[in-house]
Amino acid sequence: MRRAERLIRIVQALREAAPGAVTAHELGHKFEVSERTIYRDIAHLIGSGAPIDGEAGVGYVLRPGFDLPPLTFSYEQLDALALGARLVKATGDKDLAAAAAEALAKIEHALPDTHRERLRSTPLFASFLDETVRPEAFGPVRNAIANKRKLRVVYKSLSDEMTKRVIRPLALTCFGRVWLLSAWCEMRNDFRHFRTDRIERLTVLAESYEDEPGKRFEDMRNAA
Repeated sequence: MRRAERLIRIVQALREAAPGAVTAHELGHKFEVSERTIYRDIAHLIGSGAPIDGEAGVGYVLRPGFDLPPLTFSYEQLDALALGARLVKATGDKDLAAAAAEALAKIEHALPDTHRERLRSTPLFASFLDETVRPEAFGPVRNAIANKRKLRVVYKSLSDEMTKRVIRPLALTCFGRVWLLSAWCEMRNDFRHFRTDRIERLTVLAESYEDEPGKRFEDMRNAA
């Protein structure tokens, strides 16, 4: 790891630990360098104006209100950003895909030349997973999840049984070839997962819902 990158990560580690202190030993172990190196890095950061308090053997804290310079990414982080944006463009709805492309363009514009080239040339790609997925429905579902609006769906099960349900949408998850909509089903009075490609009709209702213990996404995950 280059020193410039390590300095940025030290500041981030101090921010994440706040309001607690982090020792040079902990930082050295985290970044695989000696405590002496950490002491020199901390001294350099303080000399550069970073509001770090503490001392050797006790620990260091970052005072509130300090922001890192914008868009300081490692190459691995750039790879992650590029792949994430490409996955969204490949599998999401048109609005989400456009937002991913715009976000990546903003990041790319502000990067130094070497990092910009890395972002453009990341050899990690994603293609559309399955023609049966219906990404055009993602926009209304995403908005319904965000605004806690109920949905009425006409759903065709794997056994071709058609049912009409009112559900509380909780999350969308990609599982290889299909997307699943996780929800609280009012007909079954339980959590259910719906393949988006088998939703025949979907209506966003005016009726909203409140978070209720036992019916939330975290409750579904805890019950799994």
